[in-house]
Amino acid sequence: MKLQLVDVLIIAAYLVIMIVIGLLLKKKASKNLDSYFLGGKTLPFYMLGLSNASGMFDISGTMWMVYLAFVYGLKSLWIPWLWPVFNQIFLMIYLSIWLRRSNVLTGAEWIRTRFGYGRGANLSHTIVVLYAVIGVLGFLSYGFIGIGKFMEIFFPWEVVSQYVPFDVAPQYVPHVYGIFFTTIATLYVMLGGMLSIVWTDVVQFGIMTVAGVVIAVIAMTNVTPEMLAAHVPAGWDSPFFGWTLDLDWSNLLPVAMDKIAADQYSLFTIFVMMMLFKGVFLSMAGPAPNYDMQKILACKSPKEAALMSGSVPVILLIPRYLMIMGFAVLAIVFFSEDFRAMGSAVDFETILPRAIGQFVPVGLAGLLLAGLLAAFMSTFASTVNAAPAYLVNDVYLKYINPKASAQTQIRASYLISALVVVISTVIGFFVLNINSVLQWIVSALYGGYIAANFLKWHWWRFNGTGYFWGMLAGILAAMVVPLFFPNTLPLYYFPVLMVISFVGCIIGTLLSAPTDEKTLINFYIRVRPWGFWGPVARKAMEKYPQVTRNRNFKRDMFNVAVGIIWQSCLTIIPMYIVIKEGFPLFTSIVILVITTLILKKNWYDKMDREEKEYNALMSTLDLDKEDSELVK
Repeated sequence: MKLQLVDVLIIAAYLVIMIVIGLLLKKKASKNLDSYFLGGKTLPFYMLGLSNASGMFDISGTMWMVYLAFVYGLKSLWIPWLWPVFNQIFLMIYLSIWLRRSNVLTGAEWIRTRFGYGRGANLSHTIVVLYAVIGVLGFLSYGFIGIGKFMEIFFPWEVVSQYVPFDVAPQYVPHVYGIFFTTIATLYVMLGGMLSIVWTDVVQFGIMTVAGVVIAVIAMTNVTPEMLAAHVPAGWDSPFFGWTLDLDWSNLLPVAMDKIAADQYSLFTIFVMMMLFKGVFLSMAGPAPNYDMQKILACKSPKEAALMSGSVPVILLIPRYLMIMGFAVLAIVFFSEDFRAMGSAVDFETILPRAIGQFVPVGLAGLLLAGLLAAFMSTFASTVNAAPAYLVNDVYLKYINPKASAQTQIRASYLISALVVVISTVIGFFVLNINSVLQWIVSALYGGYIAANFLKWHWWRFNGTGYFWGMLAGILAAMVVPLFFPNTLPLYYFPVLMVISFVGCIIGTLLSAPTDEKTLINFYIRVRPWGFWGPVARKAMEKYPQVTRNRNFKRDMFNVAVGIIWQSCLTIIPMYIVIKEGFPLFTSIVILVITTLILKKNWYDKMDREEKEYNALMSTLDLDKEDSELVK
């Protein structure tokens, strides 16, 4: 496809606006690390929530989810539990509150509030920084692959090559586009830090919302329910499933059956149960040290952190799934014949750009591409911002130049941002496709993260040494175990990774001394977690009689269950809108209203009251003074 001049001008204008925003915010962002990485903790929760939603509306993930909607229909509702998407509900209900109460700059710095400053704490601090950097490199490579693959269709190299003084082998054309767009994203995040990310995300999400609605309208205008029914197998339009997937594409599009077999989702009940099992543990472990955690730490207060996490599904899901389902429906009806002719050569991840090329008129195509570029830029920029937050604050300032001025710290963050982008780009040259990186991140690498980070919240005896050995065992297992299961979906061997990591946690903990009592008491009083904290809770209440235990486990878990249903309704409602299913749409809206009322009464109202009680209690204590003594 060749873009028209007006489309190219719209895309160019968007790119210029992003850089200008970075330049305008450079001075304000460069005051200190708190301003640069967390926006000075002055941004309202709804802007941070919109920014977080924009970061999750990534181009690579959207291309993957369009493929899922094409092949699996409404059953694709469940597959993003691989991430798991419902971790936002755990954050909303209680974990964002616990995390934000720490009042720190990064997840690695948070480790100090939990494990103190001994040898074990130093080891755990080091392993979190290592994990954060590995995760950032993985996500940046994932984005690099997606943007290159996407833009190649709209900017054919035979056209572009007329205006550049070099030639590129065909297999490397996507990488050239990836380098160009990642450079622009890196530039504006280096200039403006978190402030730049949030304000550009506001612009970006507006574009993406318009894009989502436009695609849905185009699909609904061009595709009738009867046309769609003639091109999909029985059960495609239902989110419900039996023991097996039971989608038979063999007569309509045989290559789709090959994809289902390759994805290894056929035993769908087992697949969903495994995702739920992994997802609950991963969600209870809290956010990984990436942009999601940084947005929580950037909130004004614990209550706003919870509201920020809760706002993400509301802001994100409806426009995103209008777009995803719109693209999928258009592709099913109008591309199926081409796909049948292509046989095994079909690349379903190119459905999204092909649909834009065929169905979107001149001018609107430029806006849509700007929106999808915005999706990529947002995710990439937020991830780039996370790496220097750890390496500058938790490595450079602690081990290399503790007395560095604010200006030197900001310059160091510029250098590190550029370095991680270069390294991730090199990695991207050796990765085959989007899905291979995605599966490794969500199933293998996260499998090594779960055990240690689950225990850190819920077991008082768990210490820094156990955390280090649990994380190290998990990361090494994530690198080695896939070699023994080369043709197996990482989700299916993730329990092996988790068991190895749990063993490392327990052995490391029991063979070393507990965390010092003062650190544990201060952590318990400040964060107030539920779980196995009995001995620490008793000592905390002896020292401060006004402190009470958190006995909200059952209430929080009930609210999480309701919240997952609520989130699923937000996902499936736009899918039903696009395929024009009246009664299921009405039912989903009713369930959404009921679950919203339950959450209002049993979550928001109680959180609001408990926040006031917590603030009143903390104002009578002087934990900051005790924390500073622990540092000394």
